[in-house]
Amino acid sequence: MAFRAPAPLTQDQTRSVKLLGLPFAYALLLLALPLGAIVLFSFWTQDFMTVDTTFTTANYREIWGSPIYGLLLQRSLLVSGIVTAVTVLLAYPVAYFISFHVQPSKKSLWLFLITIPFWTSYLIRVFLWKVILGYNGVINSGLLQLGIVDEPLTFILYNVNAVIITLAHAFAPFAILPIFVVLEKIDRNLLEASQDLGESKFTTFLRVTLPLSMPGVVGAVLIVFIPTIGDYVTPELMGGAGGKLIANMIQTQFLQLNNAPLGAALAIVAMVCVTLISLIFVFLNRKYLRGRS
Repeated sequence: MAFRAPAPLTQDQTRSVKLLGLPFAYALLLLALPLGAIVLFSFWTQDFMTVDTTFTTANYREIWGSPIYGLLLQRSLLVSGIVTAVTVLLAYPVAYFISFHVQPSKKSLWLFLITIPFWTSYLIRVFLWKVILGYNGVINSGLLQLGIVDEPLTFILYNVNAVIITLAHAFAPFAILPIFVVLEKIDRNLLEASQDLGESKFTTFLRVTLPLSMPGVVGAVLIVFIPTIGDYVTPELMGGAGGKLIANMIQTQFLQLNNAPLGAALAIVAMVCVTLISLIFVFLNRKYLRGRS
């Protein structure tokens, strides 16, 4: 059988290769290669400063056999799930109000105000929440002056509650903006047609607005859920001893215990769990939308 040389690229194909070549190389260099390095590193072992490159699954066996890692991962998934639910549930009414009740000429101003928290460092915002939630902070001082409590509250700082509050505030703009974008694309004539056919505003929202806005909700959920798993600054500063998450253990393995392979294995396990949960959520959302159509 004679060998046939591949057909030369057309002009359009050549242009496409030139346009996509640089972004593809950029993504490969900054995303695929580091991820591949972490995967490879997770199958090595390290004794203080000596790295043994012999292939082994000892790190994954240690993760499976040590309850502390499973506990931290479960706590991380629970905290991220609560933060995501709280953030999206609070972000949806804000996005809905801006999209449907704010004059078009003022929508840009509202979006501008939403992005104001990004003007300051994330670390500064976390420290500000320490001031607000602290033993002598704004909330406790206000409650004491109003006579609502007799002594400062201690359960709002240095625990999981403080981590959830801080993360929900930090990621709120990331949830508002994708939902707002999708709500803006909804044809208002569909809503008017629904009400002309006898539906109330509430049932119109449930049957028309909410299903059509689900892509924005899904985007908001993923944008909030995935990064919060890897956040270690907020649990470190706000969580105290009982608010540590899996990201803090990964940071400890890399920077304090000099066990980078185990830290890499923990990162891979956390990433796989987040990926599976995200895929299940997307699948259930598609099934929900398919059932409503």
